[in-house]
Amino acid sequence: MAMMKAAVFVEKNRIELVDKPIPDVGPNDALVKITTTTICGTDIHILKGEYPVKSGLTIGHEPVGIIEKLGSNVRGYQEGQRVIAGAICPSFTSYPSQDGFPSQDGAYLLDDDDTCPCHGYKATAGWRFGNMIDGTQAEYVLVPDAQANLAPIPDGLSDESVLMCPDIMSTGFKGAENANIKIGDMVAVFAQGPIGLCATAGARLLGASVIIAIDGNDDRLAIAKKMGADITLNFNQVDVVDEILKITAGRGVDASIEALGLQITFEQALRVLKPGGTLSSLGVYAEDLVIPVNAFAAGLGDHRINTALCPGGKERMRRLMSVVAADRFDFTALVTHEYQLDNIVEAYDLFANQRDGVLKIAIKP
Repeated sequence: MAMMKAAVFVEKNRIELVDKPIPDVGPNDALVKITTTTICGTDIHILKGEYPVKSGLTIGHEPVGIIEKLGSNVRGYQEGQRVIAGAICPSFTSYPSQDGFPSQDGAYLLDDDDTCPCHGYKATAGWRFGNMIDGTQAEYVLVPDAQANLAPIPDGLSDESVLMCPDIMSTGFKGAENANIKIGDMVAVFAQGPIGLCATAGARLLGASVIIAIDGNDDRLAIAKKMGADITLNFNQVDVVDEILKITAGRGVDASIEALGLQITFEQALRVLKPGGTLSSLGVYAEDLVIPVNAFAAGLGDHRINTALCPGGKERMRRLMSVVAADRFDFTALVTHEYQLDNIVEAYDLFANQRDGVLKIAIKP
């Protein structure tokens, strides 16, 4: 039996590199040889036990690679072709997919009986890699429903230039899309990690005239400027809520995007929002949220709070890669480190502890 290396979740605070069988390819699948993948903030939630997955599952959900083998039903692709697949790889056959929410593809995981959906659904079920099935931090990954999810990489684009597309770009842009941004809007983006930086870029693409980027790291705020921010605020130096209300002459921003997943940033994003504005929440929250009654205008402020899981599918990936190909922004600037798969445990330690100015790490099998 042919084997491959894979990074698996063992238990809380423990991920190990192990040998696993290379997956068999079903008729609707594709086996992709990973050339580059990365570690996501969500993987850190998994590592810390804040998001539950099964022990022994291969982690990771951002694949860039080469088609090794195609299932018999998959048409329009060739073995040896460079491709990506979204972190969300829906079947497009489920009820949620056909209801317009393919990221919530409808897998029912609240017990071990996969034949009976009546026991309840798990949100995020369109997110399969590293959540429901073996993921991408390995030498190979099996892509399900491949014809719906594989997206060919245009000639001339490097692995690093498209590495953000499967998740980070898709999530950040969805945050901007969910914020209902209109031309001329003022937008505040809380946290300028990789997703927040992509949300800033997305707000610029959608026509925001003033984008306020908030973070505690001046290096990230400098990158935010390159991603389209007009004003940057370091929360270590100013009261962010007071400053944004001054900037908007007390009116509040039209939209705010929360890209970290903490009570404090969620609350600040709500406090700076105008009546009738939209708060777009992208963070993965590890604890219950509290909505302050005064910031929420006792429920009478016509506020909208939208959450999102990044869209997937080959058309979403094609559109994101077209933004990369058009040189709208330099997304390679988000890739700050590179590690071999053999050293992925060391890479996790660096990323989890946010040392050495890390934003994203390219993992190379």
